[in-house]
Amino acid sequence: MRILLFILFVSFGAFAQNNIQVTDLLKIKSVGKPSFSPDGQKFLYTVTSVEDDPDTKGDFVYQTHLYVGDVASKSSRAMTAGRYSVSGANWSADGKSILFTRDLGNKSQVYQLSLAGGEALALTNAKVSVQNPSISKHDGKLYYTSGISLKDFFVDSIANPRHLIPAWSLEKPKLANSSFVSKAKANPNGTIEEVRAYLAQNEKDKKAKVINRLQFQEEMTTSGEIQLSTIYSLKLEVGAKAVALNNPLHRWSDWEQLDANTFLVILPADSLTHPDKVLESQIVRFDAISKTYKSVLMKAGYRYSNLSINNIGDQVAFFESKSTGVSNPVLKVMNLASGVIQDVTLDRVITQVKWSADDAKLYLSPQDQGAVPIVEYTLATKKFTTLTSTMEGVLGFDVVGDQFIYAKTSIENPSELYMLVNGKESRLTDFNSIWLKDKQLAKAVKHQFINKLGQTVDYWVMKPIGYQEGKKYPLVVEIHGGPTAMWGTGEASMWHEFQYYAAKGYGIVYCNPRGSGGYGTPFMASNVKDWGAGPMADVMRVTDLAIKEGWADTTKLAVTGGSYAGYLVAWIVGHTNRFKVAASQRGVYELSTFFGEGNAWRLVPNYFGGYPWEKATRAVLDRESPLTYVANIKTPLIIFHGENDLRTGVIQSEMLYKSLKQMGREVEYVRHPGASHEITRAGNNRQRIDQMLRTWEFFARYL
Repeated sequence: MRILLFILFVSFGAFAQNNIQVTDLLKIKSVGKPSFSPDGQKFLYTVTSVEDDPDTKGDFVYQTHLYVGDVASKSSRAMTAGRYSVSGANWSADGKSILFTRDLGNKSQVYQLSLAGGEALALTNAKVSVQNPSISKHDGKLYYTSGISLKDFFVDSIANPRHLIPAWSLEKPKLANSSFVSKAKANPNGTIEEVRAYLAQNEKDKKAKVINRLQFQEEMTTSGEIQLSTIYSLKLEVGAKAVALNNPLHRWSDWEQLDANTFLVILPADSLTHPDKVLESQIVRFDAISKTYKSVLMKAGYRYSNLSINNIGDQVAFFESKSTGVSNPVLKVMNLASGVIQDVTLDRVITQVKWSADDAKLYLSPQDQGAVPIVEYTLATKKFTTLTSTMEGVLGFDVVGDQFIYAKTSIENPSELYMLVNGKESRLTDFNSIWLKDKQLAKAVKHQFINKLGQTVDYWVMKPIGYQEGKKYPLVVEIHGGPTAMWGTGEASMWHEFQYYAAKGYGIVYCNPRGSGGYGTPFMASNVKDWGAGPMADVMRVTDLAIKEGWADTTKLAVTGGSYAGYLVAWIVGHTNRFKVAASQRGVYELSTFFGEGNAWRLVPNYFGGYPWEKATRAVLDRESPLTYVANIKTPLIIFHGENDLRTGVIQSEMLYKSLKQMGREVEYVRHPGASHEITRAGNNRQRIDQMLRTWEFFARYL
């Protein structure tokens, strides 16, 4: 008997170790930003890993480092290491070195690292952090971006030698913009100018925040300051000094170089209105010698982004988006000589665009039905050809000739680097495949159904690890946020959570209900003024369809989700008691309050057609708010929110929690100190583990 028990114990222990553990989250490495060298013989990419925090025992930090590989041998090696991460990696024009930014504790600066070896050399020594380094193929100069607050710009003699002030109003009632550049000495007992100088010093010393902006909420704090961005050029010569390319008050949001002295730039459509109130933009041609602008494209009600000039320099690809409402950006290609514009009629969010070497094709990575493939678009024929799997997700790619290099996520592996040549794919790295080789993974099986609007809704079912025919298992219904996010086997953020729950013996079902991205604008906009009932109907249908397979225990159903999905979880448990337990993460529960509290407040006018003070809109907001139905919530609920989350606002969860607590319902509220809205995707890893474990532990009480 002892021998049998020992064998059972050893077998169970081995089985458990072969399952995904919660701490396996710390093993996942993410590949990013792959790019070929100019000659196509080498490739560059980054790897982000989770490492022990050298300063805090038991805590963890993210580190991002550079790798360079050889196309012929398909091997690669690390070029940087250590506690200081790198970002913004780019090849030099000759392909013999790599440019990147790194913060060694005194602002991020540009460094150049030779492939021949040696230490990285600092190319900049600015007073502020710099980003986005690149070497121009037109003039051989280094270009980079540097940020500065508007208040600092006013008084910085180097950044602003001409003492420029904005043409647009700073919206400080009854005060002219010139009052911000007063040279009066701070004196609380002095003249009105000296008192204003004293108050300004208090703001600088963080004793007060004065808000005159509409968009004053950042991700984790509030700020009344406006940030400006200056593009600098620097000749790669000893003693060369950086030269400002633009006046930062003009507010460039994107730019591309046409030749040594000419640039395409995206500017606000209205240069005389406060930046927070200008949602429309224009594409202009900028002459760096005369410092003049000439409008290329502007259309009322639209904004532009992501300029990409072709190799010969006569066409530009870009995205055109409606400035309000709910719709996908439209990819367009403009002939710069004739002004003729061609629409690339692919109604999807496209994460990346690349030109072919002969400028005859565009290579795209669209979010499509749960996957992100690489798609080829031929401009002459307007034909689309899918080049990679429609079950997986490309997380970034580059192309030279007929060679593609890309980071990819799949059911079997959250992230590796791959190469595609003549339609044949090969894996180039083993960052995750090695530690995963003995792990048991759950497979996601895709299904579809037609909802009441006649739309095809995709959903995926994952059976628990160790599934046995004839047994019943708890079922977790997972919901995505956004609401325009898209889940599927080509989306990486939920890889670990889904596998973890499957390892715990839970089945999982998830879907892309109406309102999701990846299915076109009509599908994405089909939850306008209907955030609750319609999407809930789709979620409940996939729940029933998963149950219909016969293995789910209908007495052990759980539902969870974050952000908009936190909203939908609260809505669902306010309209049905079918779930045994629920978890709502960083959600929105009262839409009128959300308009004031969250930095994503434009969702209110875009989805509900107006503002809380408008009677008709207020009625819709009340109807669509889960808090309106809080008295109906009988399902045990755990609520999560990061204390520094200003995307949805922490008061949202407090209103829901206090309401349920006052009514004596089974509810628990978890706030994570210092955490933002990104806690489960890119937050503190102990807190990520904590939230996952607390959710499982809470579910275990009831399932």
